[in-house]
Amino acid sequence: MRLTMRSELAMRTLMFCAVQPEKIVRKHEIAKACGASENHLAQVIHVLGQLGFLHTIRGRAGGLMLGRPMEEITLGQVFRALEGNVPFTECAENGGGDCPLKEVCRLQCAVNKALGAFYATLDEITLADLVADNHGLASLLRLAA
Repeated sequence: MRLTMRSELAMRTLMFCAVQPEKIVRKHEIAKACGASENHLAQVIHVLGQLGFLHTIRGRAGGLMLGRPMEEITLGQVFRALEGNVPFTECAENGGGDCPLKEVCRLQCAVNKALGAFYATLDEITLADLVADNHGLASLLRLAA
C-alpha cells in the first residue's frame, strides 16, 4: 500500500500550517518547504479548503491557515477524505468484473477488514500529535517559510 502524492502533500501542508498556527501562510512557502510544484499544491489546498481542513483567505494579504483546531484533525479523517474512494483492489472497483473467483473469493472481506484497522489506527492520531514537541519539524518548516 502506498499513499498518493496528493495525500502526502496534504499532510505536509497541514503540518506546515500547524507549526505556525498564528501565521497566515502562503502557497509558495509551503511549496518551497515541501519541494512541490505550486500548481499541484494549489489543487491539494483547494480540496483541503473544501473539506474544511484549511481556511483560505483570498486577496493580496491572503493565504491559508488551519480550518479547525489541530487537535480535531485526525489522520484518518484526512486519508479517508483523500483516499477513501480509491479502490484498494480491482475487484472492489468493478464488483468482481470478469474474475472467475468472484462468487467464492474472501479476499475483499480480508482487505476491507485490514483497511478498517488501518483507518482505526489513523483515527487515533491527530495533527497535533504529529507536531507537538517535534522541534525538528518546526525548525525545518519555519526556516523554509
